[in-house]
Amino acid sequence: MSIRPAGSGLKFVAAEVIGRLPHRSLRTFLTSWVLGVQIGRDVRFHRFREIRHGRRIEVGTGSIIGLWATLDGRQGIRIGDNVNLSSEVSIWTQQHDYNSPVFATEGGPVTIGDRAWISYRTTILPGVSIGEGAVVAAGAVVTQDVEPFTVVGGIPAKKIAERSRDLTYDFGRDISGTPWFI
Repeated sequence: MSIRPAGSGLKFVAAEVIGRLPHRSLRTFLTSWVLGVQIGRDVRFHRFREIRHGRRIEVGTGSIIGLWATLDGRQGIRIGDNVNLSSEVSIWTQQHDYNSPVFATEGGPVTIGDRAWISYRTTILPGVSIGEGAVVAAGAVVTQDVEPFTVVGGIPAKKIAERSRDLTYDFGRDISGTPWFI
């Protein structure tokens, strides 16, 4: 039996507390400072369920992490600029190998390109790359890479449409062009 270092348990508890703080600016600051998540300018972290290994997670400028998200950074997560992770999205970078006689783990990093939209209750499994401007429909389970500007949905996620390549939105500003207050 291996014993986990005390620091990892403290980070887990800290993430639980930080993720439930009602003040978004404070929550975002502490997510970076205490959990080590690399956060770009104008990023908004809504209340989250869980962040594992924050030092292996990067979130690009203007991105939004929706309510009750789970981010498993054990193998690394890179989220691009102006990405929308809707509520209850789960990103996993490690899982158990069901063929392993000792229930070993396997996995890989997850990458999400700029201006991708990951919709409500989507699950992204280890080693997946989501291309720039791609959309993952609500409730999808993504087991394979998603091409840029492609819309996927279902279990497992499959291509269902193409998305316009003419994307110019900037989540760092509201529709009138004034900065968001966070």
